[in-house]
Amino acid sequence: MQTVLAWYDAHARDLPWRRPGTTPWEVLVSEVMSQQTPVARVVPAWREWMRRWPGPTELARAPIAEVLRVWGRLGYPRRALRLIECARSVVEQHDGVLPDDLDALLALPGVGEYTAGAVLAFAHGRRALVLDTNVRRVLARAVAGQALPAPSLNRTERERALHLLPDDDSTAAHWSVAVMELGALVCTAREPNCGVCPWEVSCAWLAAGRPADVHAGRRRTQAWRGTDRQARGLIMARLREVADGQPVEAGELKACAARAGLSGTGGAPDPDQPGRALTTLLTDGLIATDDDGATYRLP
Repeated sequence: MQTVLAWYDAHARDLPWRRPGTTPWEVLVSEVMSQQTPVARVVPAWREWMRRWPGPTELARAPIAEVLRVWGRLGYPRRALRLIECARSVVEQHDGVLPDDLDALLALPGVGEYTAGAVLAFAHGRRALVLDTNVRRVLARAVAGQALPAPSLNRTERERALHLLPDDDSTAAHWSVAVMELGALVCTAREPNCGVCPWEVSCAWLAAGRPADVHAGRRRTQAWRGTDRQARGLIMARLREVADGQPVEAGELKACAARAGLSGTGGAPDPDQPGRALTTLLTDGLIATDDDGATYRLP
């Protein structure tokens, strides 16, 4: 354990939400933004977001269209809507102060087990279970001897992580961020740099000869190009370009969506995809129409 903690102290990235004085709300926003998004893209978006809406009170009254513009190309823009909902709940139910109780955090919109644990550990220095993709991968390899964890978090993983989690608050929080950073920088999914890993000597996966992923057949893999996600992203990008409240004709937005996958090597684009992308964006509350679908705008 001490070697992992020492490694973190020497190699941790200087991320803005790790600096002294960062509020619990700022930590929560960083965690939501970082889900399935590279940190390099998150940092500038987080800084601009916090400049505009430093706390839940400011975000709760922010125009949705402006929030979506600042969210930009982070991907999965429904996360931005969940942050607005979360901010409104914090204002209405907790007087604008993010709670520091696990159950209260879990009751907030868009806050799951991981995000709640991250807030408790990284914002309050508390002992809390923090199991993101990076942590799960490190523990699967170093302790269980597996190339990668199972596709879904299971009871065995939770018990393993809790067994390793130090009893005192400060060391537990230190451990959680250290293991997470180890997974992000060294024990990566495709090309782990085992030669510089502080866990190398006792890593069960290395001791077993780096066996292949036993769960490979259960994993869903899909390229982004040509997917509905790309089509939706092209529509959102066009709407973010226009002035606030200005609508764009449905035909133009469908033409944008139809570019999904055009430069790929797959088959012909799905002719139903543009319309499907518009429909799902409308259902998710990410776009709006005032004329039964003739034109669309940001909400």
